[in-house]
Amino acid sequence: MSNNSRFSNLIRKEDWLSVWIGAIVIIVCSVAVLTGWFDVSALSFKTWTVGEALSDKDAAKVVPLMEQLGSWGFWVRCFKTIIALGLLFGIGVKLQGEKLRNFIPAFLMLFVIAVVVRMVSAEFTLKRYLEWAFWALLIGLVIANTVGVPKWLKPAIRTEFYIKTGLVIFGFSVLFSNIAKFGLYGLGIAWGVTPIVIIFMWWFGNKVLKITNKPLLITLSAATSVCGTSAAIATGAASGAKKEDLSVAISISIIFTILMMVFEPMIIEWTGMGQIMGGALIGGTVDSTGAVVLAGSALGPEAEQVASLVKMIQNILIGFIAFFVAIFFARKVDKSGKSEVGASEIWHRFPKFILGFMIASIIASIVFVPVFGAEKTSAVNKALGQYKDWAFVLAFTSIGLDTNFKKIAKSMQGGKVLWLYIIGQTFNIILTFAVVWLLLSGKIFPQPDIKTFTDKEEKIKAKKEMAAPVQQPAEPAVDFVEAGKAVENAQASSGN
Repeated sequence: MSNNSRFSNLIRKEDWLSVWIGAIVIIVCSVAVLTGWFDVSALSFKTWTVGEALSDKDAAKVVPLMEQLGSWGFWVRCFKTIIALGLLFGIGVKLQGEKLRNFIPAFLMLFVIAVVVRMVSAEFTLKRYLEWAFWALLIGLVIANTVGVPKWLKPAIRTEFYIKTGLVIFGFSVLFSNIAKFGLYGLGIAWGVTPIVIIFMWWFGNKVLKITNKPLLITLSAATSVCGTSAAIATGAASGAKKEDLSVAISISIIFTILMMVFEPMIIEWTGMGQIMGGALIGGTVDSTGAVVLAGSALGPEAEQVASLVKMIQNILIGFIAFFVAIFFARKVDKSGKSEVGASEIWHRFPKFILGFMIASIIASIVFVPVFGAEKTSAVNKALGQYKDWAFVLAFTSIGLDTNFKKIAKSMQGGKVLWLYIIGQTFNIILTFAVVWLLLSGKIFPQPDIKTFTDKEEKIKAKKEMAAPVQQPAEPAVDFVEAGKAVENAQASSGN
């Protein structure tokens, strides 16, 4: 590959562009928080109600919706958010060769839908039971499967681009020490289970279901066991899958990702599995990386980090799997007897946004915490979290808008591929749970101690309280007149 081609990839490929956009957001938010020169807070909705009877504690957290919408600050933050996101993603789309005049109006409309999602999900009762990601998917699905998605809106539907960028930003909140602590556990869960699931699904599809479309079979196997869309695209390209095959694999993966993202955290919480084991199970079984982070966050901050670490370690396999699939299909399936695939294919298929995630984590843990302290780093994370959430809202709204149930139903091919996914994912969940229990239950191996920036903040607060001088209670003032009278009375009493 020539130097010009390498440079072109750095500024024109979606994976790399997500890294650069994430880096820009991290830098700008860090400068704003550390210097106080300007405000970068993004648009967000406070909890509101439609008239529920609330306790005093809950009522204190509620801000009426009309009061929020009538605030000048609300519209200033709205304007800043849409300009920042529209500008960054607009430049990214332009560098990928798309036309801005098509992207800008589409993005504005997508942002409006995303604002409605955030508003609905902030309602008190809805917020208690379901995360905003569910409402993003639901509203997108309702639009796509009723009135339909207009052609002019489609240039803004870029699910992978938004998710990858959000994950790079999220990397800043993951302590690198957690990556080091959890590395071997994550390798055991992600790398131990994934190849077995792929081999099982390949065998089951071939021998039991008799699926003749081999590229579709291996593409769906990879999507199920690794990371949904990203793995499907890489493996589909390596196996020579047709566009229709790729569409089927991605569609099935998306449907079950939605279901698992919503219900798996509920089931885990009901069983009392705990955040570390629950997060690891989510990371190893939910297909989409963005959905993994959101499903983990529904359990708690530790589960969010564990889930994302397992999925990131699993994602590293994408390049290797695509590489070996290409060789396997060239030598065995297509029976050409040779393969033109080089070792560079691993790097070509490797998801570059993982590098951005790792570097952001290292910088936050090794540079920011020692230099600026955990409290300042946590404040930066708070600002970054708003933009990470917006990237994910755009992504999950896009998933909903891009999912048409009628088209999916037509592409099921008699139901065999659907059964392949259901059986394969069931096997994946059972095997992953077994490995998670083996490694993380604490029965055999010690459970890793996962920390968050919140933990560090609490420790610093506790240390400050311990270091503060203990104030002695003030001695009561002595009334000398009354004291004198008491002495005289005592003497008189003793004289008598």
